[in-house]
Amino acid sequence: MCGIIGILGKTGVQDRIVDGLSRLEYRGYDSAGVAIMSDAKVSVSKAVGKLSNLKTDLARKSLVGRVGIGNTRWATHGAANTVTADP
Repeated sequence: MCGIIGILGKTGVQDRIVDGLSRLEYRGYDSAGVAIMSDAKVSVSKAVGKLSNLKTDLARKSLVGRVGIGNTRWATHGAANTVTADP
């Protein structure tokens, strides 16, 4: 089962999106990703496996913006990798 969270905020949304995905963590999934928009640019971070892998990636390269979406994916088709990970 997949989980999706989107936030339109007054301040940075990265941490709140990851927190929302953490609340969905009991569901089965094989990858997770975050896309955050700043001005007209969308930055994306994706990871295979548990949400902790995405958190590690985001600790290295924080995504800045007030609009974003996060997703956990349960692969019903395609391999579990960063190419097929959502969003």
